[in-house]
Amino acid sequence: MPLTFAKIDQTVLDTLRPAPKSYWLVVLLVFAGLLAGAACWAYQILTGLGVAGMNNPVHWGTYLINFVFWVGIAHSGTLISAILHLFRAGWRNPIARAAETMTVFAVCTAGLFPFIHLGRVWMVYYMLPFPNQRTLWPNFQSPLVFDVVAISTYLIVSSLFWYTGMLPDLAIIRDRAEGMRKKIFTVLSLGWTGEHEQWRHYVRIYLFFAALATPLVISVHSVVSWDFALGVVPGWHTTIFAPYFVAGAIHSGLAMVLTLMIPLRKIFHYEEIITVRVLEQVAKTIIFTGLIVAYAYGTEFFIAWYSHNTVEIEVFLWRAAGHYSVGFWIMVTCNTVAPLLFFFKKIRTSIKWLFVISIVVNIGMWFERFVIIVTSVGRDFLPHAWGVYAPTLVEFGIMIGSFCLFFFLYLLFVKHLPSVSMTEMKETLEKGGSHGG
Repeated sequence: MPLTFAKIDQTVLDTLRPAPKSYWLVVLLVFAGLLAGAACWAYQILTGLGVAGMNNPVHWGTYLINFVFWVGIAHSGTLISAILHLFRAGWRNPIARAAETMTVFAVCTAGLFPFIHLGRVWMVYYMLPFPNQRTLWPNFQSPLVFDVVAISTYLIVSSLFWYTGMLPDLAIIRDRAEGMRKKIFTVLSLGWTGEHEQWRHYVRIYLFFAALATPLVISVHSVVSWDFALGVVPGWHTTIFAPYFVAGAIHSGLAMVLTLMIPLRKIFHYEEIITVRVLEQVAKTIIFTGLIVAYAYGTEFFIAWYSHNTVEIEVFLWRAAGHYSVGFWIMVTCNTVAPLLFFFKKIRTSIKWLFVISIVVNIGMWFERFVIIVTSVGRDFLPHAWGVYAPTLVEFGIMIGSFCLFFFLYLLFVKHLPSVSMTEMKETLEKGGSHGG
């Protein structure tokens, strides 16, 4: 049976019905993981940063690795929702809302890690307002200051983009709801009535946010890369870091889209909306970003060799054959070899293979950040200061807690708000095109 306006509405609205016990059991398990991560952070605050494995010289550990990882995850939402919207790619419509939501929650999760890494988190008070009158004179040329500006801007724009796109859908839920639920959605829908003038402003502002968010995709992770590239640490001081980090961010974000959308598609019976064709298009894009990442890996080694800098050459040889070589080869295999399987149509149209490879890519992208951060500071210029870093149970607990926080927020969203944009799906049908095309 072909999709109609009524069927799209009913399919999405059915997901908002009272949840079964199995859903709340999963939410409870994820919330328990979140509390365990919070307990580890509280223990670190009470005891001190010594409970983490970070030491001299490896003073940037999993907290900064996870920060870069979650900022990267956040990029796919803007890629799918903004850039592909500007290019009028119809296959983005079924997954745009979930990707936008992923962006907002991933940025919120990433924002916690600078505070966790700080240790004495209450010291943030003395930095506010910024700049301030407490005789603190921040270096505005520092990329750490750029991070605050870029990521907070990205969070604000992404949140507005996400909420603006939901307004027509919130009004649909309001009109079908009763009692307290109706009152809540009346407030959330901001008086949307569907008049021609409202639609005219809606289309314009949505296009404006898409155009504004597009350069933010480039700028935010470029700024994060400058945290490393502006240092003189071997393995970091290279101009390829900005495009390298942006491509890696989109690579991991697209993989997370598949990881989230495939279970969502099965649980909420979205098979007719999120078709295999849509997932196949995401897989094809992952091939493209994987090839860019592979090119960046090769360029890094080429630059080290071409420079004839013995310290640079030593660092890259140690990455490939030293103490962290297992992490390096996991990174290379998961990020560059595994996505090549999507060249085969049978694999990129198989739900199981799509799900497995998406998880593999995200594991590889986490190890990429680990290899970049740890191997460079672990073997700096002075051999007597070399060290080996190993995360502690506290760090693992906080990392697991961050994943649980992300999935906890996402689980609450998909059950209480429309996880597929009814408006954009209807636009696709109006144009007479296949929503999978």
